Amino acid sequence: MKELTGISAQCRHDVTDRVQQPAADRARAGLWRHGWQRYVSSVIVLCAWQAASWGGIIPPRILSSPLQILQTGWGLVGDGTLPANLEISLLRASAGLGLAVVVGVVLALVAGLSRVGENIVDAPLQVVRTLPALALVPLFILWFGIGEWPKILLVALGAMFPVYLNLHKGIRAVDPKLMEMASILGLSRWATIRFVVIPGAMPDFLIGLRFAVGISWLMLVVAEQVNAESGIGHMMMDAQDFLRTDIILVGLVIYGVLGLVSDQVVRFLETRLLSWRPASERNA
Repeated sequence: MKELTGISAQCRHDVTDRVQQPAADRARAGLWRHGWQRYVSSVIVLCAWQAASWGGIIPPRILSSPLQILQTGWGLVGDGTLPANLEISLLRASAGLGLAVVVGVVLALVAGLSRVGENIVDAPLQVVRTLPALALVPLFILWFGIGEWPKILLVALGAMFPVYLNLHKGIRAVDPKLMEMASILGLSRWATIRFVVIPGAMPDFLIGLRFAVGISWLMLVVAEQVNAESGIGHMMMDAQDFLRTDIILVGLVIYGVLGLVSDQVVRFLETRLLSWRPASERNA
């Protein structure tokens, strides 16, 4: 009897493997198929762009070809121009984003945890948020000079608002029952913030951080094109004076790649910090 039971279990196991294996193969094949299909349109655009450049339809002074952009970028890497400017831009963006996160989190906590704090903080921030960044450039130069501080503060100013707005919304959306439970358990103010408010508002904060990362690169473009002596934006402005569209497009590609990489970093943080949430909510 035991032998029959063992044989039956082995048969079921073999059948299950045979059924699941094709399904797994189909899943991998589907992933591969859809994985490369999403890039087909981009490859077609690049090929058409290159063909139009070879055919003289697109003059090089108007728009350089993809191969020319690649060649120029390699040359800028070889002579050290691109790495040096890229390092400066990364430092400015990182400093501005870090300052924006600190200030945005502090202001969101003040406004989100107290009605009085919201009345004091929220209205002025909403006014400043509507001001165009370019209009503030002359004031920042007068206040902070032409060094690094105006550029860092411009990045921080633009990136702060997504952090503040989303975290403020997340704090206000924390379940009141959780706050009541924390009060019943006798948690202190700081413990309630640490163990109830911050975890509850973390998804909204990470959404705001993703927006802030993208805005920090946009603000960096503005900052580096005003009284800058280094950086990717400065490199692009110099290229504009000499009608070097290939260098300008190299700078745009660098900005795009940096934005994509930084966004992926934040998404990785989401998977780590929100591992306690159901998978369906993390992928939403």
